[in-house]
Amino acid sequence: MPTALITGITGQDGSYLSELLLEKGYTVHGLVRRSSNTARVRLDSLFADKSTYEERLFLHYAELDDATTIRRILIRCQADEVYHLAGQSHVGASFDIPETTCQFTAMGTLKLLEILRDLEKRPRLVHISSSEVFGRPDHSLQNERTPMRPVTPYGIAKAFATQMVSLYRESFDLFACNAICYNHESPRRGESFVTRKITRAAAAIASGSTEKLKLGSLDSTRDWGYAPEYVEGMWRMLQQPTADDYILATGTSHSIEEFLNAAFECVDLNWRDHVVQDARYMRPSEVSQLVGDAHKARSILGWTPQTQLNELAHLMVNADLLRISSL
Repeated sequence: MPTALITGITGQDGSYLSELLLEKGYTVHGLVRRSSNTARVRLDSLFADKSTYEERLFLHYAELDDATTIRRILIRCQADEVYHLAGQSHVGASFDIPETTCQFTAMGTLKLLEILRDLEKRPRLVHISSSEVFGRPDHSLQNERTPMRPVTPYGIAKAFATQMVSLYRESFDLFACNAICYNHESPRRGESFVTRKITRAAAAIASGSTEKLKLGSLDSTRDWGYAPEYVEGMWRMLQQPTADDYILATGTSHSIEEFLNAAFECVDLNWRDHVVQDARYMRPSEVSQLVGDAHKARSILGWTPQTQLNELAHLMVNADLLRISSL
Protein backbone atom coordinates (compact mmCIF):
# COMPACT_ATOMS: atom_id res chain seq x y z
CA MET A 1 0.00 0.00 0.00
CA PRO A 2 1.64 3.30 -1.07
CA THR A 3 1.91 6.23 1.33
CA ALA A 4 1.48 9.89 0.38
CA LEU A 5 2.07 13.15 2.22
CA ILE A 6 -0.01 16.19 1.21
CA THR A 7 0.87 19.73 2.23
CA GLY A 8 -2.21 21.95 2.17
CA ILE A 9 -4.48 18.96 2.66
CA THR A 10 -7.40 21.04 3.99
CA GLY A 11 -7.66 23.18 0.85
CA GLN A 12 -9.79 22.60 -2.22
CA ASP A 13 -7.21 20.48 -4.07
CA GLY A 14 -5.99 18.77 -0.92
CA SER A 15 -9.44 17.47 -0.04
CA TYR A 16 -10.13 16.11 -3.54
CA LEU A 17 -6.65 14.61 -3.74
CA SER A 18 -7.12 12.90 -0.36
CA GLU A 19 -10.31 11.27 -1.57
CA LEU A 20 -8.67 10.17 -4.82
CA LEU A 21 -5.65 8.63 -3.11
CA LEU A 22 -7.73 6.87 -0.46
CA GLU A 23 -9.88 5.37 -3.23
CA LYS A 24 -6.69 4.08 -4.83
CA GLY A 25 -5.62 2.34 -1.61
CA TYR A 26 -3.09 4.86 -0.29
CA THR A 27 -2.33 5.73 3.29
CA VAL A 28 -2.52 9.53 3.39
CA HIS A 29 -0.72 11.92 5.72
CA GLY A 30 -1.49 15.63 5.64
CA LEU A 31 0.18 18.75 7.01
CA VAL A 32 -2.11 21.33 8.61
CA ARG A 33 -1.39 24.66 10.25
CA ARG A 34 -2.15 24.83 13.95
CA SER A 35 -4.85 27.38 14.77
CA SER A 36 -7.58 27.92 17.32
CA ASN A 37 -10.13 26.89 14.68
CA THR A 38 -10.16 23.10 14.38
CA ALA A 39 -12.88 22.99 11.70
CA ARG A 40 -11.73 21.19 8.54
CA VAL A 41 -15.00 21.29 6.63
CA ARG A 42 -13.62 20.01 3.31
CA LEU A 43 -12.48 16.82 5.08
CA ASP A 44 -15.58 16.30 7.23
CA SER A 45 -16.80 13.27 5.30
CA LEU A 46 -13.42 11.57 5.78
CA PHE A 47 -13.30 12.42 9.48
CA ALA A 48 -16.73 10.84 9.92
CA ASP A 49 -15.54 7.55 8.41
CA LYS A 50 -14.14 5.55 11.34
CA SER A 51 -12.43 3.10 8.98
CA THR A 52 -10.48 5.96 7.39
CA TYR A 53 -9.57 8.69 9.87
CA GLU A 54 -6.66 7.68 12.11
CA GLU A 55 -6.56 4.38 10.22
CA ARG A 56 -5.51 5.44 6.70
CA LEU A 57 -5.74 9.22 6.99
CA PHE A 58 -3.53 11.09 9.46
CA LEU A 59 -3.07 14.82 10.07
CA HIS A 60 0.08 16.43 11.45
CA TYR A 61 0.63 20.00 12.63
CA ALA A 62 3.42 21.82 10.83
CA GLU A 63 4.12 25.23 9.34
CA LEU A 64 5.84 25.38 5.96
CA ASP A 65 8.82 27.20 7.49
CA ASP A 66 9.20 24.59 10.26
CA ALA A 67 11.77 22.39 8.54
CA THR A 68 12.56 20.33 11.63
CA THR A 69 8.97 19.23 12.16
CA ILE A 70 8.38 18.48 8.47
CA ARG A 71 11.58 16.41 8.32
CA ARG A 72 10.50 14.48 11.39
CA ILE A 73 7.06 13.77 9.88
CA LEU A 74 8.54 12.60 6.57
CA ILE A 75 10.96 10.26 8.33
CA ARG A 76 8.14 8.87 10.46
CA CYS A 77 5.59 8.31 7.69
CA GLN A 78 8.10 7.09 5.05
CA ALA A 79 6.10 8.63 2.21
CA ASP A 80 6.41 7.27 -1.31
CA GLU A 81 4.89 10.42 -2.81
CA VAL A 82 4.69 14.07 -1.70
CA TYR A 83 2.08 16.44 -3.08
CA HIS A 84 3.11 20.02 -2.31
CA LEU A 85 -0.05 22.13 -2.47
CA ALA A 86 0.41 24.47 0.49
CA GLY A 87 1.23 28.16 0.37
CA GLN A 88 -0.44 31.55 0.22
CA SER A 89 -2.52 30.96 -2.91
CA HIS A 90 -4.71 34.06 -3.31
CA VAL A 91 -3.32 36.25 -6.09
CA GLY A 92 -5.13 39.41 -5.01
CA ALA A 93 -4.05 39.02 -1.40
CA SER A 94 -0.43 38.66 -2.47
CA PHE A 95 -0.31 42.41 -3.16
CA ASP A 96 -1.27 43.06 0.47
CA ILE A 97 1.00 40.42 2.01
CA PRO A 98 3.93 39.98 -0.41
CA GLU A 99 6.41 38.96 2.29
CA THR A 100 4.15 36.25 3.65
CA THR A 101 3.43 35.05 0.12
CA CYS A 102 7.14 34.71 -0.66
CA GLN A 103 7.95 33.19 2.72
CA PHE A 104 5.51 30.31 2.35
CA THR A 105 5.04 29.92 -1.40
CA ALA A 106 8.67 30.42 -2.47
CA MET A 107 10.91 29.69 0.52
CA GLY A 108 8.56 27.03 1.89
CA THR A 109 9.07 25.07 -1.32
CA LEU A 110 12.86 25.46 -1.19
CA LYS A 111 12.94 24.23 2.41
CA LEU A 112 10.89 21.18 1.44
CA LEU A 113 13.26 20.41 -1.44
CA GLU A 114 16.23 20.60 0.94
CA ILE A 115 14.53 18.15 3.30
CA LEU A 116 13.80 15.69 0.48
CA ARG A 117 17.36 16.00 -0.82
CA ASP A 118 18.74 14.74 2.52
CA LEU A 119 16.30 11.88 3.14
CA GLU A 120 17.60 8.32 2.92
CA LYS A 121 14.33 7.31 1.26
CA ARG A 122 13.47 10.04 -1.24
CA PRO A 123 9.78 10.25 -2.11
CA ARG A 124 8.55 11.41 -5.49
CA LEU A 125 7.42 15.05 -5.43
CA VAL A 126 4.89 17.04 -7.39
CA HIS A 127 4.81 20.79 -6.75
CA ILE A 128 1.58 22.55 -7.69
CA SER A 129 2.61 25.55 -9.73
CA SER A 130 0.37 28.14 -11.40
CA SER A 131 -0.33 29.81 -14.73
CA GLU A 132 0.51 33.05 -12.89
CA VAL A 133 4.18 32.30 -13.57
CA PHE A 134 3.60 33.34 -17.19
CA GLY A 135 2.13 36.75 -16.31
CA ARG A 136 1.68 38.54 -19.64
CA PRO A 137 3.01 36.13 -22.26
CA ASP A 138 3.60 37.16 -25.86
CA HIS A 139 1.31 34.43 -27.15
CA SER A 140 -1.94 32.88 -26.03
CA LEU A 141 -1.70 29.12 -25.46
CA GLN A 142 1.32 28.66 -23.22
CA ASN A 143 3.22 25.40 -23.00
CA GLU A 144 5.98 24.07 -20.76
CA ARG A 145 8.61 26.00 -22.75
CA THR A 146 6.91 29.40 -22.49
CA PRO A 147 9.16 31.94 -20.70
CA MET A 148 8.07 32.93 -17.20
CA ARG A 149 7.18 36.63 -16.89
CA PRO A 150 5.17 36.93 -13.64
CA VAL A 151 3.50 40.25 -12.82
CA THR A 152 2.08 39.56 -9.34
CA PRO A 153 3.82 38.78 -6.02
CA TYR A 154 2.14 35.37 -6.06
CA GLY A 155 3.32 34.70 -9.61
CA ILE A 156 6.88 35.72 -8.76
CA ALA A 157 6.91 33.44 -5.70
CA LYS A 158 5.53 30.55 -7.77
CA ALA A 159 8.07 31.14 -10.53
CA PHE A 160 10.88 30.88 -7.95
CA ALA A 161 9.41 27.66 -6.53
CA THR A 162 8.81 26.16 -9.98
CA GLN A 163 12.35 26.83 -11.16
CA MET A 164 13.77 25.47 -7.91
CA VAL A 165 11.88 22.21 -8.41
CA SER A 166 13.32 21.90 -11.92
CA LEU A 167 16.81 22.74 -10.62
CA TYR A 168 16.69 20.08 -7.88
CA ARG A 169 15.45 17.50 -10.39
CA GLU A 170 18.37 18.24 -12.71
CA SER A 171 21.09 18.84 -10.08
CA PHE A 172 20.27 16.38 -7.29
CA ASP A 173 18.42 13.62 -9.14
CA LEU A 174 15.15 14.17 -7.28
CA PHE A 175 12.01 12.79 -8.87
CA ALA A 176 10.36 16.21 -8.83
CA CYS A 177 7.58 17.46 -11.10
CA ASN A 178 5.80 20.77 -11.58
CA ALA A 179 2.07 20.68 -12.22
CA ILE A 180 1.56 24.08 -13.86
CA CYS A 181 -2.14 24.43 -13.17
CA TYR A 182 -4.45 26.97 -14.70
CA ASN A 183 -7.46 28.12 -12.67
CA HIS A 184 -9.51 25.20 -11.43
CA GLU A 185 -12.68 25.62 -9.43
CA SER A 186 -15.27 23.58 -7.56
CA PRO A 187 -17.94 23.91 -4.86
CA ARG A 188 -15.04 23.69 -2.36
CA ARG A 189 -13.33 26.79 -3.72
CA GLY A 190 -12.51 29.39 -1.05
CA GLU A 191 -15.09 32.13 -0.61
CA SER A 192 -12.59 34.92 -1.38
CA PHE A 193 -12.01 33.68 -4.94
CA VAL A 194 -14.03 35.42 -7.65
CA THR A 195 -15.80 32.33 -8.98
CA ARG A 196 -17.04 31.35 -5.54
CA LYS A 197 -18.03 34.96 -4.75
CA ILE A 198 -20.18 34.85 -7.88
CA THR A 199 -21.83 31.49 -7.22
CA ARG A 200 -22.50 32.29 -3.56
CA ALA A 201 -24.09 35.60 -4.56
CA ALA A 202 -26.24 33.99 -7.26
CA ALA A 203 -27.49 31.39 -4.79
CA ALA A 204 -28.10 33.98 -2.05
CA ILE A 205 -29.97 36.37 -4.35
CA ALA A 206 -32.08 33.50 -5.72
CA SER A 207 -32.89 32.68 -2.09
CA GLY A 208 -34.08 36.21 -1.30
CA SER A 209 -30.99 38.31 -0.60
CA THR A 210 -31.07 41.90 -1.86
CA GLU A 211 -27.35 42.55 -1.39
CA LYS A 212 -25.41 43.58 -4.48
CA LEU A 213 -22.37 41.60 -5.64
CA LYS A 214 -19.27 43.82 -5.79
CA LEU A 215 -16.58 42.88 -8.29
CA GLY A 216 -13.53 44.38 -9.98
CA SER A 217 -12.86 44.08 -13.71
CA LEU A 218 -15.34 41.95 -15.61
CA ASP A 219 -13.14 41.79 -18.71
CA SER A 220 -10.41 39.67 -17.11
CA THR A 221 -10.18 36.25 -18.71
CA ARG A 222 -9.13 32.90 -17.29
CA ASP A 223 -8.74 29.29 -18.37
CA TRP A 224 -11.13 27.64 -15.88
CA GLY A 225 -11.28 23.90 -15.21
CA TYR A 226 -12.76 21.53 -12.61
CA ALA A 227 -10.58 20.77 -9.57
CA PRO A 228 -11.25 17.00 -9.19
CA GLU A 229 -10.00 16.47 -12.74
CA TYR A 230 -6.82 18.43 -12.02
CA VAL A 231 -5.84 16.38 -8.96
CA GLU A 232 -6.11 13.29 -11.15
CA GLY A 233 -3.49 14.88 -13.41
CA MET A 234 -1.23 15.56 -10.42
CA TRP A 235 -1.40 11.90 -9.41
CA ARG A 236 -0.66 10.71 -12.94
CA MET A 237 2.57 12.74 -13.02
CA LEU A 238 4.03 10.68 -10.18
CA GLN A 239 3.17 7.38 -11.88
CA GLN A 240 5.50 8.06 -14.84
CA PRO A 241 8.94 6.44 -15.24
CA THR A 242 10.67 9.85 -15.36
CA ALA A 243 9.93 13.20 -13.72
CA ASP A 244 8.89 16.18 -15.83
CA ASP A 245 6.77 19.33 -15.84
CA TYR A 246 3.24 19.42 -17.24
CA ILE A 247 0.61 22.07 -17.91
CA LEU A 248 -2.92 21.23 -16.77
CA ALA A 249 -5.45 23.44 -18.55
CA THR A 250 -8.59 23.37 -20.69
CA GLY A 251 -7.13 25.43 -23.52
CA THR A 252 -10.20 27.70 -23.53
CA SER A 253 -10.43 31.26 -22.21
CA HIS A 254 -13.54 32.82 -20.63
CA SER A 255 -14.16 36.24 -19.11
CA ILE A 256 -15.53 36.92 -15.66
CA GLU A 257 -18.63 38.27 -17.41
CA GLU A 258 -19.12 34.89 -19.09
CA PHE A 259 -18.85 33.14 -15.73
CA LEU A 260 -21.39 35.62 -14.31
CA ASN A 261 -23.77 34.80 -17.15
CA ALA A 262 -23.47 31.07 -16.58
CA ALA A 263 -23.91 31.33 -12.81
CA PHE A 264 -26.92 33.66 -12.81
CA GLU A 265 -28.60 31.81 -15.68
CA CYS A 266 -28.57 28.77 -13.42
CA VAL A 267 -31.07 30.55 -11.14
CA ASP A 268 -32.93 32.39 -13.96
CA LEU A 269 -31.55 35.82 -13.08
CA ASN A 270 -29.86 38.57 -15.07
CA TRP A 271 -26.54 39.34 -13.39
CA ARG A 272 -26.67 42.98 -14.58
CA ASP A 273 -29.47 43.62 -12.09
CA HIS A 274 -27.35 42.47 -9.15
CA VAL A 275 -23.68 43.35 -9.82
CA VAL A 276 -21.77 46.60 -9.25
CA GLN A 277 -18.11 47.24 -10.02
CA ASP A 278 -15.93 48.37 -7.14
CA ALA A 279 -12.49 49.91 -7.63
CA ARG A 280 -11.29 48.25 -4.41
CA TYR A 281 -11.24 44.91 -6.22
CA MET A 282 -9.14 46.09 -9.15
CA ARG A 283 -5.62 44.57 -9.06
CA PRO A 284 -2.59 46.86 -9.39
CA SER A 285 -1.20 44.53 -12.08
CA GLU A 286 -3.29 42.07 -14.07
CA VAL A 287 -2.25 39.02 -16.06
CA SER A 288 -3.46 38.57 -19.64
CA GLN A 289 -3.79 35.91 -22.34
CA LEU A 290 -3.37 33.05 -19.87
CA VAL A 291 -4.61 30.00 -21.76
CA GLY A 292 -2.82 26.69 -21.41
CA ASP A 293 -1.75 24.10 -23.95
CA ALA A 294 -2.09 20.72 -22.21
CA HIS A 295 -0.99 18.67 -25.24
CA LYS A 296 1.91 17.14 -23.32
CA ALA A 297 -0.36 16.04 -20.45
CA ARG A 298 -2.80 14.54 -22.95
CA SER A 299 -0.18 12.63 -24.90
CA ILE A 300 1.98 11.37 -22.01
CA LEU A 301 -0.37 11.25 -19.01
CA GLY A 302 -3.56 10.48 -20.91
CA TRP A 303 -5.16 13.42 -19.09
CA THR A 304 -8.01 15.37 -20.68
CA PRO A 305 -10.32 17.86 -18.89
CA GLN A 306 -14.01 17.13 -19.38
CA THR A 307 -16.02 19.80 -17.50
CA GLN A 308 -16.98 22.93 -19.46
CA LEU A 309 -17.60 26.40 -18.03
CA ASN A 310 -21.41 26.27 -17.93
CA GLU A 311 -21.42 22.89 -16.19
CA LEU A 312 -18.79 24.09 -13.72
CA ALA A 313 -20.77 27.22 -12.82
CA HIS A 314 -23.95 25.19 -12.39
CA LEU A 315 -22.19 22.66 -10.14
CA MET A 316 -20.99 25.47 -7.90
CA VAL A 317 -24.28 27.41 -7.79
CA ASN A 318 -26.29 24.29 -7.03
CA ALA A 319 -23.91 23.38 -4.20
CA ASP A 320 -24.30 26.88 -2.72
CA LEU A 321 -28.07 26.65 -3.03
CA LEU A 322 -27.94 23.37 -1.12
CA ARG A 323 -25.82 24.96 1.62
CA ILE A 324 -28.32 27.81 2.02
CA SER A 325 -31.29 25.47 2.15
CA SER A 326 -29.62 23.35 4.82
CA LEU A 327 -29.12 26.29 7.19
